[in-house]
Amino acid sequence: MLYEEVLANARTCMGEYCKACPVCNGKACRNQIPGPGAKGSGTVAIRNYDKWQEICLNMDTICENQPVSTAFGLFGQQFAAPIFAAPIGAMKLHYGDKYDDLQYNDILVSACADAGIAAFTGDGTNPAVMEAATRAIGQKGGKGIPTVKPWDINTLKEKFSLVKESGSFAAAMDIDAAGLPFLKNLTPPAGSKSVEELAGIVAEAGVPFIVKGIMTVKGALKAKQANAAGIVVSNHGGRVLDQCPATAEVLEEIAAAVGKDMKIFVDGGIRSGVDVFKALALGADAVLIGRPFVSAVYGGGAEGVAAYMAKLTAELEDTMAMCGAHSLEEISRDMVR
Repeated sequence: MLYEEVLANARTCMGEYCKACPVCNGKACRNQIPGPGAKGSGTVAIRNYDKWQEICLNMDTICENQPVSTAFGLFGQQFAAPIFAAPIGAMKLHYGDKYDDLQYNDILVSACADAGIAAFTGDGTNPAVMEAATRAIGQKGGKGIPTVKPWDINTLKEKFSLVKESGSFAAAMDIDAAGLPFLKNLTPPAGSKSVEELAGIVAEAGVPFIVKGIMTVKGALKAKQANAAGIVVSNHGGRVLDQCPATAEVLEEIAAAVGKDMKIFVDGGIRSGVDVFKALALGADAVLIGRPFVSAVYGGGAEGVAAYMAKLTAELEDTMAMCGAHSLEEISRDMVR
């Protein structure tokens, strides 16, 4: 199945908001909430995509002619590429009736593991979402990263018990989800965390913990202080705060500040293997990609995910070869401008 076929199929079964565009750049869905669009003016999702396109590659093929490897190691696990599916939830609300959160995570977790990568799974007010996601991860030998919302500590303890049962090799929290409307005014409350609260959550998780939603050096240093094993440089796809910078604009300074102390992931507008290369050159260890994986699942299920991953990996391999990098470790800052 070709990726173009996947997208064509997705257009027949998406809801009214997502258009399964040839390039997911945030323009057709702009400020649609609900839906895949961004908050407020909708410019943040567009800016995320555009800023990656402004970065150019420094081609250099005067080097040894060797095979290229995209192999990536993380927390004792080996993966085919430094690419992960980002957590996405409320599928029926945002993307149509074909799948609910449980069905989407079930397909995504299995398909990503079969493709040699891993999925971050979403969370929601329905406890069954986390239960099903962790069950799917357990069935794939722990190859997945359950991602919790910033709930109160008692709710988190319940969710972490599921994480431990699943054998997940890591867990995460999209702490910037504090800006999502559905988390406001809940009982028990959910929202922002102090460094001390976050440190307690990291300790409670029992596995390497990744904090998603870091957009400043100051925020990265707080996550480091809380003993996070990794961070995701992310503005939640533009869905939580209007008028933010793009992740490509802040990645390099954040990686320079804390990249030696924890793993650095980045998401937001990354749509090709070329974009993945750019992110790694600017200091990321790996990337997360969200909305295009939704199109892949809706358009082809597990086969759609495999087709999208084959596309991304081929693009990354080609870019590495043309810039003189034969392994991820050889990708350097001077390969982009």
